[in-house]
Amino acid sequence: MASLQKAVNQQLQAQQWRLANKRLILPIILIALLATPATMELTVAVLSDAFWQVASYVAATLAIYHYIASKLSQNNRLSQLLANSSRYQVVFASFMGALPGCGGAIVVITQYVSGRLSFGAVVAVLTATMGDAAFLLLAAEPETGLAMVAIGFVIGLISGWIVDAIHGQDFMRPTAIKTQQPKQTNEQCKEPVLRMQGVFWKWALLPASVIAIMGSLQMDIDQVFHLGAGTISYVGAAAAMIAMLLWATSRDVTDYQSAVAEDPKANTANLFQRVAQDTNFVTSWVVGAFLIFELTIFWTGLDPKAVFSNWAILLPLMGVLIGLLPGCGPQILVTSLYISGAVPLSAQLGNAISNDGDALFPAIALAPKAAMMATVYSTMPALIAAYSYFWLFE
Repeated sequence: MASLQKAVNQQLQAQQWRLANKRLILPIILIALLATPATMELTVAVLSDAFWQVASYVAATLAIYHYIASKLSQNNRLSQLLANSSRYQVVFASFMGALPGCGGAIVVITQYVSGRLSFGAVVAVLTATMGDAAFLLLAAEPETGLAMVAIGFVIGLISGWIVDAIHGQDFMRPTAIKTQQPKQTNEQCKEPVLRMQGVFWKWALLPASVIAIMGSLQMDIDQVFHLGAGTISYVGAAAAMIAMLLWATSRDVTDYQSAVAEDPKANTANLFQRVAQDTNFVTSWVVGAFLIFELTIFWTGLDPKAVFSNWAILLPLMGVLIGLLPGCGPQILVTSLYISGAVPLSAQLGNAISNDGDALFPAIALAPKAAMMATVYSTMPALIAAYSYFWLFE
């Protein structure tokens, strides 16, 4: 009996450590910073800016995106057109990659493995995609975001056509297709928290969007609503903390992918749940990036922008190399640094073209050799575009 009780206690302790989600590290750090008088004001400002200037716009963009996606049905004529022409396959793949988020790129990867799309389509989609970082850039700088989407589409299109001309459609296609889908366990997708995320954004989306637009129009929101000075900043900070706590408790961190990629979407997830999962993920990474930037200045007196300027020629290469990392988290970090002014547009451009977002995870699982080769091919135009912009305009 004693040995059994000991074994049960050990199992409970292991379970408690595993359930003590490592994502909670970020909210705990934030609470500590808020509780420290010296850093409280800075932390409130970071949280408020992240919610009103980023999360609100990202949620609104995602709501529109997911609503349109839910209304689109499969087009049989499109399927026949793609089956008969690899050129149209590359056009389709570039378009799917240019769409914000990772869903379009993941679709192309699975279609390549099943034999319906060419290898050039894989190169095109991985080159064109910007992942969830596109939502952030579109929210913060719409003109720059649209330009990045357009550039990614064009470069993906050209790259895909060239690759198909060199290698043919079936290059590196795996002979054995893995059809097993990853299990969604209770640890991977916790339904009660998922529902809470959806409810939060269902009620927060409209007022948050209105306040975000008012802020962008340089209106004094506290004065408009007859609130005390700084009230809206504290409301935004509180909302950002709620979003991050919901994100932190929605999934356990068990590996690299669970830390840097979007949470898996349940088939039963409604519109607001899908919006909430991606918005809270983006918000958490943005807060982390903004904090690193602001605390570096606060504690050391060093301006990251000035420090990075001393290594200006290496910054485009940095953006491209970080883009090689799977997952959207590192790419959101680069985009956040660009928005804050720490890195130039050339680094953002290189990262946007080289990064494959979450699409690289299924690509590595289903066709690892093709995924690695496609990543190499997408890196070359990223370097050319980044350094061309650097030498011509920076």
